[in-house]
Order: sequence, then structure tokens, then C-alpha cells
Amino acid sequence: MKIAEIFYSIQGEGVLAGVASVFVRTSGCNLRCEWCDTPYTSWKPEGAERTLDEILAEVRGFSSTHVVVTGGEPMLTADVVELTARLRAMGLHVTIETAGTVYQPVVCDLMSVSPKLANSTPHRREDGRWAAQHERLRYRPEVLKKLMAESPYQLKFVVCGPEDLEEIGAMVEEIGADRERVILMPEGTDAQAIHDRARWLVDICKAEKYRYGPRLHIDIFGNRRGI
Repeated sequence: MKIAEIFYSIQGEGVLAGVASVFVRTSGCNLRCEWCDTPYTSWKPEGAERTLDEILAEVRGFSSTHVVVTGGEPMLTADVVELTARLRAMGLHVTIETAGTVYQPVVCDLMSVSPKLANSTPHRREDGRWAAQHERLRYRPEVLKKLMAESPYQLKFVVCGPEDLEEIGAMVEEIGADRERVILMPEGTDAQAIHDRARWLVDICKAEKYRYGPRLHIDIFGNRRGI
């Protein structure tokens, strides 16, 4: 598997925010989000090929009960199935972070899915050359339904403005998601931008019965790698 980084930190997002976790970040993605905060795994994938034994040995070196397999898009490689099975066999709580566009029969305790909204389509980056492919791939309701049916799940949406709410509502209704498992997170790569969006996003969550999702890693560390 091509691995961008393995590190020990706290989970910054979702229902497990604040939980100390080992992150295994795969490199490579089938999407190119306009606001991508890990371009080294998508726009310009970096990393080294690692065997599963090497990955598991490094994870074992941290004193954590939780592991997060993230990306990029970890579902792109068939090895992710064996990786998750072996992580579970080590007695770890396994979270998968995915955009929900590719299905794999992975083993996990939490399927953390981040469906991409129209705000993610890269019309401006690199002269929009990825826009058509991204728009075609970003929303796969049949994949989302299958992932949600097979594992405990959460849906995380990155919100840029109030205009995103209509699209979120339509997605939630189409795939039959439980609103208590839907988390709205403010888009931003610095604490001030997130704080500014949080002011109105919290009110929307209260009105629509969604969860508000903090982004603790940015609040604490800023937009840096390996944290």
C-alpha cells in the first residue's frame, strides 16, 4: 500500500473527537476537492509503498486502542480489506474515513463517510481540468447505502455556506440516513475561518437536528501534517 504517513494524535472530527488514535494515511484519491486539506494524498500524491507487516508493526508501536485508516481514499486498494481485518485482530477499534464513492468489504467499528457536495468540485484549481471527473464521481448513493448498512456509521459534510443545506437535505433523504448520525463541519484550514462559519452553522444544526462537528486538530495544531 502507498502510505503518506502514520502518526499518533487525537481524532479531530466526528463522534470520536478527542480520542487518542493512530492514523494510517493512504496516498491516492479518485477525487480532487477544491478545498482539499491533504493535497499530498490527492492532487500530488506522496508516500512510499509499505507492506502490511510494516504498517502493522508501526501501529503496534503506539499505545493506542484506536486506529483510523484514512487518506486520500483508502478504499481504492484491495489491501485495505486485509489491513482492517488484521487491525481488528490486534484488538483495535477501527475507523475507516472515506468519501463513500468506492465499496470494499472492510472490517470496521465506525464507517466515517464524508460525501462530497457541489462545493467540492474544483472549477478553479488547475484550470478546472479535474472538475468533470470529480463531479461524475463525488456522489454514489448506492455505495453510501451499502456502507451504511454494513457498519455503524457517521456522515460528515463539509459546509461552506448556508446554500449547501438544500443539497445535504436531499442526500440525507435519498440514502435514508439517520439525522443524529449526520455531522456538519465548517470548511476552513485555520481556526479563525472555522470559528466564523461555526457561528451560523450551529444555528442551522439546532434548527435541522443535525450534529455540529468541531475540527479539533485545526483548532489545536493548525493545518499541519502528522498531527
